[in-house]
Amino acid sequence: MGAHRDTRQQLVRRPEDYPATVGGRLCTAGTATVPACDEGLLRGDGAFEFVRVYVGRPFTLAEHLERLERTCATVRLICPREELERDIEAIVAALDRESYDLRLVLTRGGQRIVLAEPIPPLLDGLRLALVVDTPRRVLRGAKTLSYAGNMLARRLAVERGFDEALLVTPHGRVLEVQNAAFFYVARDGALCTPPLTRDILDSITRRVLLKRLEVEERPCTRAEVLECREAFAAGTGREVQPVGAIETHTFDEVPGPLTRAAQDAFWDEVKATTGAERRESCTPRTRSS
Repeated sequence: MGAHRDTRQQLVRRPEDYPATVGGRLCTAGTATVPACDEGLLRGDGAFEFVRVYVGRPFTLAEHLERLERTCATVRLICPREELERDIEAIVAALDRESYDLRLVLTRGGQRIVLAEPIPPLLDGLRLALVVDTPRRVLRGAKTLSYAGNMLARRLAVERGFDEALLVTPHGRVLEVQNAAFFYVARDGALCTPPLTRDILDSITRRVLLKRLEVEERPCTRAEVLECREAFAAGTGREVQPVGAIETHTFDEVPGPLTRAAQDAFWDEVKATTGAERRESCTPRTRSS
């Protein structure tokens, strides 16, 4: 398979002008609508997935759709996978070889929504605040529309002058960033990530890194994370994003050597499955913006 250049920076389009589908009808994100009485809107009752498309090829799409099916089974919601796949094909055809994100949404009211979104810039050297949270066991492993707790965790971190939240339990066990998997280099030099048994999401990007790197699934305490040698967040929307500080604990080299190795491994997988060439990191976003 030949390599293809990521052309997303060559095209300028307002977010509301990106294509979308609602119930299979092609429209734009700015004109897409759902009924005001839909319980997905009123109660956050629904499921979603977030997929990155590189040069017109969705990355790990099957894995995302399988997780969506598991979420729907958990919350007792029908998952129309074949219809979603047709919706995705329509948007991919409309955007040709661009790179962008796809948001897949299923609501309790029966709405099936697919939104294309521009890839946003990311902060360099993410600063994480520790935020205490108690996961809901009844929703373990589910990626639902009930995301207010995650967004509040981030706002609490921002109020203290940080960028995002690193969630910890009341007993001091480290879980994940509020919307991403968390990896750290322990004092003994091992690259580690908290195990899924600690009530964290089964991240697709986490799976990619565990497949391509030597990673130890190791429980981590609040004290241990404040002594780690380097860290990064991993997820669809951020790929592999270096962490510059956790509370007052800072790192001398950002990204560190194992973070760079993780970035290389991630892009090896992207190129192997989509043919996309590695691009430079997203244009850094300043903290004042």
